Amino acid sequence: MRSGAKVAIVGGAFVLVAGGVGYAGFNLWNGITGGVDNVGEARPLKASGPITSEETERASRDFLAAWAKGDAEAAGQLTNDPANATPVVGSFREAAHVAKAVITPGTASGTTVPYTVKATVSHQGHSKVLSYSSKLTVVRGATTGRPLVDWAPTVLHPRLTKGASLRTGEAETAAIEAVDRQGRKLTREKYPSLGTVLDTLRTRYADQVEGEPGIETWIEPASADAPNQTLLTLTKGVPGKLRTTLDAEVQAAAERAVQRFGQASVVAIRPSTGEISAVANNPATGFNTAMQGAQAPGSTMKIVTAAMMLDRGVVDGPSSPVECPEEVQWKGGTFHNLDHFSIPDGGSLTESFRRSCNTAFIKAVGPLSEKDVEDTALGETARKYFGLGGVWSTGIPSSDASVPASQGSETAASYIGQGKVTMNALSVASIAATAKSGAFHQPVLVPKELIKGEITTAQPLPGNIASALRTMMSATATTGTGAQAMASVGGDKGAKTGSAEVDGQSSSNSWFTGYADDLAAASVVQSGGHGGDSAGKVVADVLNAR
Repeated sequence: MRSGAKVAIVGGAFVLVAGGVGYAGFNLWNGITGGVDNVGEARPLKASGPITSEETERASRDFLAAWAKGDAEAAGQLTNDPANATPVVGSFREAAHVAKAVITPGTASGTTVPYTVKATVSHQGHSKVLSYSSKLTVVRGATTGRPLVDWAPTVLHPRLTKGASLRTGEAETAAIEAVDRQGRKLTREKYPSLGTVLDTLRTRYADQVEGEPGIETWIEPASADAPNQTLLTLTKGVPGKLRTTLDAEVQAAAERAVQRFGQASVVAIRPSTGEISAVANNPATGFNTAMQGAQAPGSTMKIVTAAMMLDRGVVDGPSSPVECPEEVQWKGGTFHNLDHFSIPDGGSLTESFRRSCNTAFIKAVGPLSEKDVEDTALGETARKYFGLGGVWSTGIPSSDASVPASQGSETAASYIGQGKVTMNALSVASIAATAKSGAFHQPVLVPKELIKGEITTAQPLPGNIASALRTMMSATATTGTGAQAMASVGGDKGAKTGSAEVDGQSSSNSWFTGYADDLAAASVVQSGGHGGDSAGKVVADVLNAR
């Protein structure tokens, strides 16, 4: 595909215009690809085999020309899914109110053709340009053998999903101006990870703040529960101001920190209040993994396991002796430490915690120990003191932690954050915040009075347990597995590392949680390896922004 070619919709009428080498003077092929060309010569078709560069150019050119002409039916027939493609292409002019557009193809890469769209949207006397890039791929039709555009809604717009539609009109709700806890403005341009968060805040709280709707172009999702995504604002209306618990400086640090890794998430919380200070993901768009993910948290779970051991009398305090052998058996399962290390002559609970000894947290409460506990003990501790397992109403969509009862070797696995236990960065950050403050404060992102759901509560940690957890987390942050990552962090600090093995991944997921003064954070980096290697760097960067 030659760069510089243009297909345009002009003057409110959808017509094809010349513009660019390779596109000058051509018209839409008769019917669909596989018809006759401009000089009447039959165009041969390949019924099978790989798509050629000529077929890629032809099929993409014909589709873009039909789209430009406003012929949704023809454009749909040039795809491998006409039934779904035709109405979506038709909506570009009719529902999105596109009056003029220029489509500029780029250079093909194999059978994929990128292009840019510059569309002028006009409604009720207001016009603005919507510019974006997308791409299409050419495939061979399963029944005809013809080269066809492989249809997906993203062909029309990169953020369009199945069942969603483009719309232009008066917005369903007034826009909001979201601000942080100090009144500083929060935008998706400056804080990319907040894009979906801001959309949700508008959907949920626009009617609770004063404002007047404007005229916009948006993506309306298939699900009524999902927020609209504003693409273009033709008239602003009057936005209502919504104060959040976020901290612009911490959010900025979180955005930078996750960019260091291909797939990373982080959440920061104020231990004294439960207020969420930052939420960031890389990739920044799409699924909010930081708050909606559900993954095994690895050894960060040992904070809760240690609390269970203290609460059930398995150990008396952080200096209590525990065994840390190379490996341990539990009801048919074998568990070992990283690189099969052990702590000679046992050691204390703090020593096993700061070095993240798996076997110590299994053997001490195992079926062969003197302090065997029931399979439900971990979940009960998690719910009683850390609020885990309850339904959290944070102000935006979030997934709740799950610490279910288990049987056999899965119970042992749960003690080290594997098995059936699932959490996300929000859950784990709250664990660290609870340990720091001594009491669970359910995380929230907006003022509690705006939240319609119930706020989850939990019992405060007994003083001896809270003190023990802080002692062990402090040791981890200063002389243990989290020391290197936390070296740059000052103040009253604590940490816990973790890694979680995932089927199909060559490297484990990296987990890290920590606190410094009145800020706690947790991060997960997909396939990031040891907790301190990658996730620890993210958390340290965020804590240093306090």
